[in-house]
Amino acid sequence: MMEVLMTFFCELEAERLQELFADGTVIAGLRAVQGQVSLGILDLSAERAAVVRALNQNGIPVTAWQLLPKEQGYWFNVDNAPQAANRYLAFKRWTAEHGLQWDGIGLDIEPDIREMRLLSVDKRSLLPVLLKRGLDGERLRRAQMQYQTLVAQIRADGYRVDSYQMPLIVDERKAGSTLLQRLGGLVDIAVDREVLMLYSSLFRPYGTGMLWSYAPDAQSVGVGVTGGGVEIEGVPAAPPLTWEEFSRDLCLARRWTNDIHIFSLEGCVQQGFLNRLVDFDWEQPVVPPVESAAQVQRLRQALRAALWASAHPWLMTVGFLSVVCLLCSGRRTKSGKRNQ
Repeated sequence: MMEVLMTFFCELEAERLQELFADGTVIAGLRAVQGQVSLGILDLSAERAAVVRALNQNGIPVTAWQLLPKEQGYWFNVDNAPQAANRYLAFKRWTAEHGLQWDGIGLDIEPDIREMRLLSVDKRSLLPVLLKRGLDGERLRRAQMQYQTLVAQIRADGYRVDSYQMPLIVDERKAGSTLLQRLGGLVDIAVDREVLMLYSSLFRPYGTGMLWSYAPDAQSVGVGVTGGGVEIEGVPAAPPLTWEEFSRDLCLARRWTNDIHIFSLEGCVQQGFLNRLVDFDWEQPVVPPVESAAQVQRLRQALRAALWASAHPWLMTVGFLSVVCLLCSGRRTKSGKRNQ
């Protein structure tokens, strides 16, 4: 059996990050499971650099998970590509200054965190914005070009490029649509490894169905949430996975790929999961969530149909008019027969 590659997301402010790695037990745990880390670059501080150096010195591969200040949207999206490029340049200077080594660079593509806050408070205020975005294809095309330029620059610097994507991007691609990207501020970019964030804790009671339905399309499956993560004002945090749920999701993901991302490292440490992964049985029996996945699949089919229609409005219009003409023609024929 091929070894499972486990990469742990870590998203902590500098002080808490130092506390997590202070006594060496977490590094020892990572080495024991041959784990890797995708470290959120929340700041370019000496404290964060010290943690990266410790991981480097212990042979633990680290991916630099690029993030922006919250006032710039935090995650990368359609509207902050210039800020993302500038942040990467600052990150390179910081890396050189502290002599840091990276296994790759991670680009997290999600809606603007400020809009997610606003959505929790006043959903109606976003409707005019969404309507305008739905009609603006140029905004997305410009962002895609800017992000692909950034990806090319990162590759030229010698790094692998990962992206962390929401699963609906798969349905958007299959439908040949860009509607979800235009509305949600997402950007579909070509990278070296795409991680689908299939966090079952966020989609209860259909979370395992989501994982099982989307995992076949994933290069790497993201499982979670075991705890931690950025707090969004007004948005309640979902209860973290229990060990039973976490081990189930790991085994389900392993059915489709040997490349698994786990959110989050700090959650695993807090719940005592990291040590339990040392002798984890990847072959333990697990029942695929067939019924739940079938429900998710039906929803996905409906979504893809709607997305396809949004991408082919003229064909839909012609088809609708053709049906109307046929119905009218049939009525005239029946009327003529009655008059004879």
